Amino acid sequence: MLASKIFENINARISEAIAASPVRDVEKNVRAMVTSALSRLDLVSREEFEVQTELLRRTREKLDAATERLAELEARLK
Repeated sequence: MLASKIFENINARISEAIAASPVRDVEKNVRAMVTSALSRLDLVSREEFEVQTELLRRTREKLDAATERLAELEARLK
């Protein structure tokens, strides 16, 4: 019984020491710096990238079709 109280006391003190440790502050600061640095970059989400890729694909198909149609019309005029 006494041994378990001692271990509980040690465990509580270790938990308090870790909570008050500068390691947590360093971790918070590093996360804040990384988040700040990433927010300054021109990054897009994967979903937005996929949407733009699909839009570009459809635009390319329309451009190819219009180019083909223009070539047909030019051939008729000659």
